[in-house]
Amino acid sequence: MTLKITLTLGDNKRFTLTDGRRVEQLNPKELLLYAAANCAGLTIIGMLKEHIKTLRLLELSLEGTLSTPTVVAESRFTSFNIIYRAECQTLKDETTISRAINLAHDKYCGLLQMLRKIAPLSHEVSIVATDDIKA
Repeated sequence: MTLKITLTLGDNKRFTLTDGRRVEQLNPKELLLYAAANCAGLTIIGMLKEHIKTLRLLELSLEGTLSTPTVVAESRFTSFNIIYRAECQTLKDETTISRAINLAHDKYCGLLQMLRKIAPLSHEVSIVATDDIKA
């Protein structure tokens, strides 16, 4: 079984769940995914302080595959995958955002470091520079 949490950065510079649930409604295993995705997102935002205005979208989806077909106390995570999606204005912004994502993922987010000790963590990055798209 796979659990998935998706967070989107709002205008208030806070991350919210995209499925309409509140944090209080998540089970403990989903809370772990939420905390790690939120940590990664806040780390990225912290590195982009001067460039945050160019960021049009930042979405993080963190999936965790469980060892059991349903969520039970004995369930253990066997793998994780985090997907970073971003939209910005220019190709220069894209480079800056890509660097921030990679640094957060590889080095600065402590909760992602912790997940790596539990199970393998893969990632995908998708960044689009909207103003540089030629019709």
